Amino acid sequence: MDAAELKAMQSPLKDAYREDPARAIITLRARGALDDQSIACKVETGRALAVAGLHPATGGSGLELCSGDMLLEALVACAGVTLKAVATALEFRLGAATVEAEGDLDFRGTLGVAKDAPVGFRAIRLAFHLDTDEPQERIDALLKLTERYCVVFQTLNTKPQLSVSAER
Repeated sequence: MDAAELKAMQSPLKDAYREDPARAIITLRARGALDDQSIACKVETGRALAVAGLHPATGGSGLELCSGDMLLEALVACAGVTLKAVATALEFRLGAATVEAEGDLDFRGTLGVAKDAPVGFRAIRLAFHLDTDEPQERIDALLKLTERYCVVFQTLNTKPQLSVSAER
């Protein structure tokens, strides 16, 4: 794909987002389930091969993975594994459990349609659904430690120093 093809594909989307900014706000989601036999989280991707491409809201075909989806899937996987590890360490009685993450994106920012629209997620919500008879104090402790030790959560929460480089 060259620049002209990309512009032709995205131009109608940009026009639509200029006319109706609400159309550019898309909520992405990821979901996973904790493994009941080991410290693992099975993330539902629905794809066997991880091939990233443009999100349909930016002109993509929808056949490839969106990096925003992949970010949420990474958060779900990390949070699920961390929760399972913490639950195991605390001897927390945990039956079935699922993890969900969803985030709101305004694609006007990504496409350069509106300078006041952010590029990237403006909100991410992480939720655990736990089958447990543990008291609320133990559930609170489990969540506090999971939040503290989840690498992806903390990376997003603390805004790490980022850099970009290119080499020839």
